[in-house]
Formats: sequence, structure tokens, C-alpha cells
Amino acid sequence: MRADPSPSIDGVSHLRLERHEDSRGFLVETFRASWFELPTFVQANLSRSKKGVLRGLHYHQGQEDLWFVPDGRVFVALVDLRSTSPTFMAHETFELSGPRSVHIPVGVAHGFYATTDALMSYFVTNYYDGSDEHGVAWNDPDIAIEWPDDHPILSDRDQNNPYWVQVPISLRPGSAT
Repeated sequence: MRADPSPSIDGVSHLRLERHEDSRGFLVETFRASWFELPTFVQANLSRSKKGVLRGLHYHQGQEDLWFVPDGRVFVALVDLRSTSPTFMAHETFELSGPRSVHIPVGVAHGFYATTDALMSYFVTNYYDGSDEHGVAWNDPDIAIEWPDDHPILSDRDQNNPYWVQVPISLRPGSAT
């Protein structure tokens, strides 16, 4: 595994995983605790998204994520919402597939668009807590992400996420909860 820091967002790491392949198939080690000083991942989730689905933008005040796509391809968008970060409001986009993963720190909004049918594996540092599920509109003009599709398939939640300027200060990363 090789970890490369994001060129755009402080604290984001892109992990290049090793794929071991022979005539039987392949093996990819997708997680090893020693890769991280902190955090400790406590829960793993798996989602399937049909081509054209957009999930996000979501963020947490108390949870980090490690994403891996075992099947398919997704277009990932990350936005730094931490007001004390040197990269506050910076965003980056990239394709995630194959033997790569991304580590997303607390306060960085994340979303993805399935460019193919895709499986997404999420390792998280806290057990699910609905009170720490926050969102920002995927098409917020102040963030200005250039998504691959202007008319994605969205959940009700993601259709109704507010623009960043509408998010109450108390729900922004780094605020008292």
C-alpha cells in the first residue's frame, strides 16, 4: 500500500492498494489497522448503486470514512467544510475503482456518482448515529462541482440537502454539537 496525500484537501489520503493476481483470480488487501495512526474503524458497510445514482454530499462531525470500490466505478467529489482548515472550501474530484481507496477525515463532505453499477465499501470510525448525518446540496453553486450528469438519480434526502450558506452554524464541522 502506498498513501498519497490529496493535492487539494488537507488530511485526505489516496491509498494505492496492491493487487496480487494469478490464474485463479486476485487478492487485494483493502484494510490494515497499521496503515493508520488513528482512527480506529469500528463498522463496515456495503452499498450497491445503479449507474446514474448520486449519493451525497454528506459530512460528519465525528466520523472518518475509508472508501473502497470492489466492483464498478464511481466519480468521487470531496469538499473541505472545516472552517479552520488551510484548504477550507476546496474541493477535488476523481474516479475511484480497482485497487485504490480514499481516507476522508471528519468535516470533509463526500459524495459519489456511479458511472457504472457499483459496490461501495465504507469503513467508518463511529457506529451509525443519525444525529451526525449531515448534508449539503450536490449541486450547490458556491461549491461548483462538475458532476458527470446534471440529472442523477437521488434519494429524497439528497434532493433536499441545503446549500452550504443555508446550513446552520451549529451543524457545521467544528461547531459545538
